[in-house]
Amino acid sequence: MNQDAEMAELPETGEDDAQAVEVRQLALPAALHGNRLDKALAELVPEFSRSYLQQLLAHGAVQLNGREAQKPATKVRLGDHLAVTMRPTAQSQAFKPEAMVLDVVFEDAHLLVVNKPAGLVVHPAPGNWSGTLLNGLLAHHAGAVQVPRAGIVHRLDKDTSGLMVVAKTRAVMDALVALIARRDVGRRYLALAHGAWQGESMQTVAAAIGRDPRNRLRMAVVDLQHSPGKEARTDITCLSSTDAHCLVHCKLHTGRTHQIRVHMQHLHHPLVADAVYGGAAAGDLQRQALHAFRLQFIHPVTGEDLHLRAEPPRDFLTAAEKLGLQYNCPP
Repeated sequence: MNQDAEMAELPETGEDDAQAVEVRQLALPAALHGNRLDKALAELVPEFSRSYLQQLLAHGAVQLNGREAQKPATKVRLGDHLAVTMRPTAQSQAFKPEAMVLDVVFEDAHLLVVNKPAGLVVHPAPGNWSGTLLNGLLAHHAGAVQVPRAGIVHRLDKDTSGLMVVAKTRAVMDALVALIARRDVGRRYLALAHGAWQGESMQTVAAAIGRDPRNRLRMAVVDLQHSPGKEARTDITCLSSTDAHCLVHCKLHTGRTHQIRVHMQHLHHPLVADAVYGGAAAGDLQRQALHAFRLQFIHPVTGEDLHLRAEPPRDFLTAAEKLGLQYNCPP
């Protein structure tokens, strides 16, 4: 269980959750003699973050030799007795199986490929501690609990739909991560964007991406001589265009955060409904118009050359039609 993220606050206790409270009795071993209380707690209760344990101290949930202890710097001694009252939090309950319908495009004993719907968060995080793809994977097959992040090796944004590959074992996960690092996984996307397409039908954007210095919550094309970032390359082909919008096919050569969204903004074609990068709602579409429609890689165990596809969801196709764009999925 990952408890690295900081906790905002402890939950209040009431009659309904009284049964969930755990009082953990701990005796100080010789190895922790002379340590600070907060450090000793981190060693004795490693499954919770230090931030959470410090909050327990501040809320009087830790007793040292029968008396309430609130000072993290208090020194502990061999033979001291700690009683720690712990209550479940949204974060501590996040990594649990939740049955959900998964659109599985391919599956064998080693891996699976899912077609993620728009709106589904991939991994638990603040604001989305449950109902994520990870929770669904934990319910889908028993082995997921033995694999870091339930086998998730790459992510799609919450509002991006499409194909994702997931490992079922640690060995396969490591192999898939290596494939991605070597750029041996082919990923193709379809996007609806603002503006009439200009110039050559296929254009390559080779522009580094880093944290936007003016807005740390988003990414931007950056000059590596002046700002931190990583090289990024996307091949973008226009499939259809009107005076106001275009439908494009994007081939990733790298996998930077928000890469297509940033590179399309850089070309002055922000994605439809992508408010973070300057796009407005259009064609009744209320989420960023991006779909991962194709995934290609060599199966790390069987050696099979997998070519997997998922047609865009109905909201994407409806928006394209309303915007006057002709959809013909490329091969």
